[in-house]
Amino acid sequence: MKRLFARVLLALVATGLAVAALTACSGKASDQPKIGFSIDDMRLERWTRDRDYFVAAAEKLGAKVYVQSADGNEQRQVQQLENLISRGVNVLVIVPFNSKVLDNVIAEAKRNGIKVISYDRLILGADVDAYISFDNEKVGELQAQGVLDAVPKGNYFLLGGSPTDNNAKILREGQLKVLQPAIDRGDVKIVGQQWTPEWDASKALRIVEDALTANHNDIQGIVASNDATAGGAIQALAAQQLAGKVAVSGQDADLAGVRRVVDGTQAMTVYKPLKTIATTAAELAVKLAKGEAPTYTGKMNNGKKDVDSVLLQPTLLTKDKVDDTVIKDGFYTREQIYGAK
Repeated sequence: MKRLFARVLLALVATGLAVAALTACSGKASDQPKIGFSIDDMRLERWTRDRDYFVAAAEKLGAKVYVQSADGNEQRQVQQLENLISRGVNVLVIVPFNSKVLDNVIAEAKRNGIKVISYDRLILGADVDAYISFDNEKVGELQAQGVLDAVPKGNYFLLGGSPTDNNAKILREGQLKVLQPAIDRGDVKIVGQQWTPEWDASKALRIVEDALTANHNDIQGIVASNDATAGGAIQALAAQQLAGKVAVSGQDADLAGVRRVVDGTQAMTVYKPLKTIATTAAELAVKLAKGEAPTYTGKMNNGKKDVDSVLLQPTLLTKDKVDDTVIKDGFYTREQIYGAK
């Protein structure tokens, strides 16, 4: 009987040690936050940079990041988010392709105790925990001001972003805030406006070709909402020998966009230090995963709630500011922009 009792006791001790070991391992796993980063389309240069900065910052803070790209497909993004939820991530960071269709999958995430951050674009009608972006109304103001500075009077065409992207509409609000006084004075006439599906440069090219035809090439300014659409617009202008003669705005400081600014075919772009937004978002995600309280700069209403928000400040980038911004910050090298000399 004593021997049997001893064996049972040893078995219980061994089991206890095993449970303790499992508990210890589980504790270590929970100490490493798991973050799902869902990006609408990494085929655009902008988002590959955000991904790299975000992953580097999150991993430095001890997190594990799972990155998914929907390649501009609404349904694929929903499926990828469901996959990230099934992996048991602690936080979802989402760059939405369509800001209006994610309420159900976000509700599923919340049922599973997952925090949700809306990255760069505000997700509408859903219970997101936080929003981080640059001040997009300010971006729109800078775009309009950049074109006005170059061409204070004339016919303008408004080349918007994707109609499924809420940011495109906020940009337009900022643009009109600056343009309206010039319109009221009669200095500026809006001769056309159109949204560009998926921010696609080839679609922007066709839109501007049609606008030039409809207006007999009598357009002096194009308020383009990012560098991709600006690139399409400038292709259309070049075909009519108008590149550099029509002021075109942009946004994101894509390498091609900055080169066009230097060459004089694009009046300006808006520089948004991507390392800043990505690093700040990584810090925010890790804090939410650990149950800590982040610091916010304000709130943005998404139609369902006032979302705790962090809004960063953008910078107007013209030819004379290239060296002191994107080169000084290490965003690009001098050789990348100007070429080897």
